[in-house]
Amino acid sequence: MKLTPEVKRILDNYETDSAATKANLARLLMHGKLGGTGKLLILPVDQGMEHGPARSFAANPAAYDPHYHYKMAIDAGLSAYAAPLGALECGAVSYGNQIPTILKLNNANSLSDIKNQAITGSVQEAARLGCVGIGYTIYPGSDYCYEQMDFLQELIREAKAAGLISVVWSYPRGGPFLDKAGETAVDICAYAAHIAAQMGAHIIKVKPPSDHLCLPAAKKVYEDQKIDISTLAKRAEHIMQSSFAGRRLVLFSGGEQTNDETLYNTFQSLKDGGATGAIIGRNTFQRKREDALAMLEKIVNIFKG
Repeated sequence: MKLTPEVKRILDNYETDSAATKANLARLLMHGKLGGTGKLLILPVDQGMEHGPARSFAANPAAYDPHYHYKMAIDAGLSAYAAPLGALECGAVSYGNQIPTILKLNNANSLSDIKNQAITGSVQEAARLGCVGIGYTIYPGSDYCYEQMDFLQELIREAKAAGLISVVWSYPRGGPFLDKAGETAVDICAYAAHIAAQMGAHIIKVKPPSDHLCLPAAKKVYEDQKIDISTLAKRAEHIMQSSFAGRRLVLFSGGEQTNDETLYNTFQSLKDGGATGAIIGRNTFQRKREDALAMLEKIVNIFKG
């Protein structure tokens, strides 16, 4: 596998990782239609576990089948497919050698209102399935955040020892300041990205930030230092800055299903702000296959520039 100069530059940012871990990161960065560009577009399908099967798949019944998602990610030329253990096991032999996979190691479910997640996989299972890496969600601000961070540090250490990369979903929840608006406030998203970077994540996933400022102490700094958060592109630029000045890869979620124009405008702004790419789930598999593939092609072209 011949690496592009951009991928070589990115790998140099991970100074202490082993050859095996860098090889898996390179495999991810060189795969699919964005291969070699330094950008990533990943299909995540953990919504059945998180929100229930009907809420996730009834709009497009073909999506009840895990093979559907493997095939969509492959046919769309995406960088990777991420899912919990059961879904990956369903197609690991049939499709696992055709696209990099990421095993999501923890999940919540809508039957509980506790701001925590259960462990649903392991590093050993990720290695057994031939994954390039593991995924894990933390909820900075929740009553369980320190427990989640403690366990994440152990998992990242195990993953690096096994030559796997780590993708961290960093979603602020709970706490005295974090109402619904606070969860996507730009200061909170920047903080969440920085926490994930400090934990050792190779790739960080956060939500597109709003121009809301949540923490009173942070708001004063943003105003005094005149940090530009006037546009989504500028806010994305600030999230990248908060992720070790862009030395870590940051992906943004697609969010709840929305109309195509809004989605394209969002990703164009994120790309303009230097975002690494996107992890987009419901906005793809809740559409008909042909519509989803056409939409993904447009998103790929946005991040290609």
